[in-house]
Amino acid sequence: MNDPVPDPRLDALAGTPGALLVVDVQRSFADPRFLTHVDPAGRQAVAAAVRRVGQAVEAARSGGFGVVWCRLRVRADDPWPASNWLRGLGPDDPWPNAWEPCVEGTDGIEWYGVGPADGEVVVDKRTYDGFAGTTLARDLRGTSWVAVAGLTTDCCVLETAGSAFTHGLRVVVLADACAAEDPANHDAALRVLGTHSAVVSDVAWFAGAVRAAGAGQR
Repeated sequence: MNDPVPDPRLDALAGTPGALLVVDVQRSFADPRFLTHVDPAGRQAVAAAVRRVGQAVEAARSGGFGVVWCRLRVRADDPWPASNWLRGLGPDDPWPNAWEPCVEGTDGIEWYGVGPADGEVVVDKRTYDGFAGTTLARDLRGTSWVAVAGLTTDCCVLETAGSAFTHGLRVVVLADACAAEDPANHDAALRVLGTHSAVVSDVAWFAGAVRAAGAGQR
């Protein structure tokens, strides 16, 4: 296998404060029991991404690198009207439906395969964007860049990574620690992110960056 081509944008992050931002690794998006509508390729991609998220989290923790968690939390008494409209639901249609993801009080909201440790920041969000109406910008104050991982690439990862860039952060998306139900959408989202708001890299690079940062502090 050829060595990866050096990227000066990634090299420029050395010695600057960063954080790992994990997005929505919850049962509604990651547990096979909730993904019966997804074809085998999509389920395999999600499972592989969850494993890679775990590796990124382990690398961050072992290197003393901050981990911040975004969690979708849907309140049954407070619908998101624009989302319901987009999905063709009228004001008189029952909501939440059984397939509504990450509703408070249901199994879907729980972390899956990986989760926050004591003391790690958890940010509850109501929409796709981890910054919209949340404390995330404040929680990341003093951070100059974020590595983003989680689910799904074409929805909450796309929106949150793009918003991080808009908020002035340098963004690295860990492609192998993200997935979409449709792998083609995953690839398309990475192309959009890589064009407009992020450097697309992987967990191996992130783990190496964390190790190098730790070595530089000793």
